[in-house]
Formats: sequence, structure tokens, C-alpha cells
Amino acid sequence: MNDSKVRRTGTWTAIASLLVLGLVGSDGATSSPQGTSVPSDLIEKVKSAVKSDTARLVAIFTDIHQNPELGFAETRTAGIVAKELQDLGYEVQTGIGRTGVVGILKNGPGPTLMYRADMDANPVAEETGVPYASKVRVKRADGVDVPVAHMCGHDAHVTWMLGVAKVMSEMKDQWSGTLVMVGQPAEELLMGARAMIDDGLYTKHGVPVPDYLIGLHTQPFPTGTIVASGGTRQAGTDQIDVTIFGVGGHGSSPQETKDPVVMAALAVIQYQTIVSRVIDPSETAVLTVGSIQAGTDNNVIPETALLKINTRFFSEKARRQMIDGIRGINEGIAKAQGMPSDKMPAMVMKGTSSPLVNDPALVGRVTPTLKSLLGEKNVRTESPPLTASEDFHVLAGSNATRVMFLLVGTAAPALVAAARDQGKSVPFSNHSPKYLVDLEAIPVGATIGAMTTFEFLAKGAPVLPKAEPHRKPGGGD
Repeated sequence: MNDSKVRRTGTWTAIASLLVLGLVGSDGATSSPQGTSVPSDLIEKVKSAVKSDTARLVAIFTDIHQNPELGFAETRTAGIVAKELQDLGYEVQTGIGRTGVVGILKNGPGPTLMYRADMDANPVAEETGVPYASKVRVKRADGVDVPVAHMCGHDAHVTWMLGVAKVMSEMKDQWSGTLVMVGQPAEELLMGARAMIDDGLYTKHGVPVPDYLIGLHTQPFPTGTIVASGGTRQAGTDQIDVTIFGVGGHGSSPQETKDPVVMAALAVIQYQTIVSRVIDPSETAVLTVGSIQAGTDNNVIPETALLKINTRFFSEKARRQMIDGIRGINEGIAKAQGMPSDKMPAMVMKGTSSPLVNDPALVGRVTPTLKSLLGEKNVRTESPPLTASEDFHVLAGSNATRVMFLLVGTAAPALVAAARDQGKSVPFSNHSPKYLVDLEAIPVGATIGAMTTFEFLAKGAPVLPKAEPHRKPGGGD
């Protein structure tokens, strides 16, 4: 099927509504599921190991939660990751892509699996009310003072990875191959994975090229539920800054100026016609202006206006149509307002990522184990693609690496049930000030991560053939 012609209507809440009725443990089993490489006794050993480690993991999670850091500033978090991995016997490298951390554990012949956890937080003021809530504020490079909090669950991702790292270190007799743990910076900026690649992750730093790349992400489904689906899962994205130039002056004499605020306002409205009147209606595309910054006073027309734009797409054609359309609208408005050719609007392409495509073979391999752990009705294997985006898969570089990204429910079932009673699918969304990871989900996620890792590294596990090499990560313009 041509992906560009698939109608995509999925949202986080749409998937949540499919999962909300299934709660953890409802029909779980302890026997070895058909199709898995993991024997039942190993499953029980992993569950027991994580259970005994839960107090430590919760302490790590609440500590990271109280001390969040923005993208490319994750020095404290990276330090925690590096120390924990070193203590477990991993060969650790730091400072890759500025603040990235890699831990390598070689354990005999076999495939190489890379497990990634993103480390950065959001510029959001937390409103969860938990005792360990973040009160952190920082001044960004642009001089703006912002609150900082983990409102997308990256603190849980790091904690899960450290839980997996401990299990795999303590149970080396049960697997063979090479395990690479990655603490990745700046996912929210969609720049961290690319920064690690560009810094020579597989060349200068000599990190083994993975056969498999896996990652988990929190979602506001009930704790104990998961989405594991193959194919196109998330949209590609571009983060674009547009600076519109004008001629400043007194607010009482607009005829002596070229007002960039008016030009910006015209541009914001016209951008929407790209999606509604240029892109094929059978495609899914989103174009959002998340910020307009211009001027400081009521009676001063400024010299410039800055627009911060975000696009989402599933095809390169739609991506090009949005980029070209933004550029054309900018220049058309500027020319209509009489701006000279050397003052045409400037476009800066920042974070970018291609659509995330899950390898069906990886998902098929791990699904029986997930169903054994969580109960069959708590594992969703079919779900619509999402217009949310990730740079997780960019870590594959241009290598023939198979990738898999799983969405793990981390909302307390009672909160989900209360939301349903109010007619909502979820109690909060990612990036919301009230986004809250259930502490009960900490051992659940660590167990899922460990069992997924064992699925591909357990002794005797069949090795999948190489995938097709990936395109250059992150696209570009």
C-alpha cells in the first residue's frame, strides 16, 4: 500500500480509547507464549529481578523528575546515567552530541541491540501536586526565563533503561551479543539523535552498529497496557523559524514603516491554505505556528517579527509542499509590502525527523512475550498512525538497522477511569502541566524493556536478516 495515500486520523486519545478498558493483569499468563524466544522461567526471573529493584528505580525516577533539564543541558541526568552504567560494568562514553551517553556491554557472539532513552524535559510549569514535583526554572540561551518539568515521561524512559541495564548485567548467563544503552539528549528539539550521529557515534566514537534499535515511550493509557504495531507509526516533522523583516517606526505614522507584525499576521493565515488547498486531501499534514514574537511597546512598530513553525507529514511530497509554500507566502507578502530583495524573510530549518516506521518483524517477535506479561487484551497490535513525531529512529543513521518503538501506558487506572466518567479518553496529555507517570508503571516499563531486550539477545534466539539501509537521518532542506 502507498503510505502517502493512507488516510491518517489517529491521535493519542484515539488509541487511548482502544486501550482504556483493559487493565494490567486481567488475563496474564506465566507460561512461555508461542513464537517467543524467551522461556517461561526466564520471564519469571526477570519479573523477580525488577521487583527487587523497584525501590531503587522509583528513587532514581523521582530524583530525575525533581531535577529536570532542557535539551542539550542534560548534564546532571547524563551524569546519573553514566555512573549507573559504569557501576554495572558497562563501557561508558559521555559527551556524544554534546550531552549524550553510551554504555556498551559485550557478552559474546550474537547480534547488537541498541536501547535508547531520551533525557530532556519540557519548558512547562508542573501542576501535578505530587511531593516530588519540579520547581525548576532556567534561563534559556535566548534569555527567556522558563519553568522546566518532565511532562512527557522522559524521566521514566531513563529509569526504565537503567532498570533494563541492571537486569541484563546480572543475567549475562542468559544472553549473548552486544547491548548498547543510549541516553539521548534533545528529543523535544528533534535534534539530539542527529547530533549524536553527526558527532561520529559509529565512527569517531566506535559504537557498534546495531542490528536492532528499540525504545519505549510513556503514554496516558492505563498502566499495564501497550501499543505494539508495525509499519508507519508517527509523522515526520520540521521545526522552522521564519524572521520577517520590516521597517520600524512610530505607531502613529505607519505610512513611514513596513510593519512586520501585519506581514506576520497575513502569513499565519495564508499558511493554512497550504494544507487546505495545496496538499492532496487524502494526505495528512499539519502546519502549526506555535509562537509569534515581535516588538516590545504599544506605540512602536518593530523592525522584525519571528514566527516559530512546526509541520507534520507522512510523505516527502507533503513536506516539500509545506516548505515551498511557506517560503513562497513569505516572499509574496514581503514583496507586496514593498520590501527590497535583500530583506526577504529568512527561514531557518532547525530540528527535523522523517516518519517513524516500526519493523513488522520486530513487533511480531515481541508481541507474544508482551501478551504473556500484560494479558492479551492489554496489547494493542493495530492502531492508527499518529501525527506526533520522534527522532528515535534517526539513531539508526544510514545503517541496515531494524527499529521498533513501543508506547507504554503509564497513567494510574483510577485516573483513567475518572476521566472516562467525565467523557474524556485520557486524564491528561503529553506536555500538559498535569502529565503524571504512575509510580506503579516504573517496574512495569522496566520489565517490558528487559523482556523486549531478551527477546532478541536470549541464547538461541534467531537472528533476523539485515534490513534495508535507512535514508540519511532527519532529511534536510
